[in-house]
Amino acid sequence: MQFVRMTLHVAIAATLLVSSGVARANADLAKKHNCTACHAIDKKLIGPAYQEVAKKFKDQPDAVAKLTKSVKAGSSGVWGPVPMPPNAGVSDADIKTLVDWVLGQAK
Repeated sequence: MQFVRMTLHVAIAATLLVSSGVARANADLAKKHNCTACHAIDKKLIGPAYQEVAKKFKDQPDAVAKLTKSVKAGSSGVWGPVPMPPNAGVSDADIKTLVDWVLGQAK
């Protein structure tokens, strides 16, 4: 029984370390592609906070597709008068990673 408990604790600790490492890598990816010039996790800058985006799209089954398109092609009028410029130079894989990460910010 003690072995099972210890194994469970190790598994939980490993999961937390991996999760925080992934979150950090995704935050670094957002910084690399200049997303953080207009967005923050928990507050509006020029664009909406990631938490607000996640909250708005939380129950939409096509959220990933919609957000991927908005990031790649740009958008306007969704969050106010300031348009989001297109990010055509960002790889589809990076956009998918960023969109999944943003959607995971719902509180």
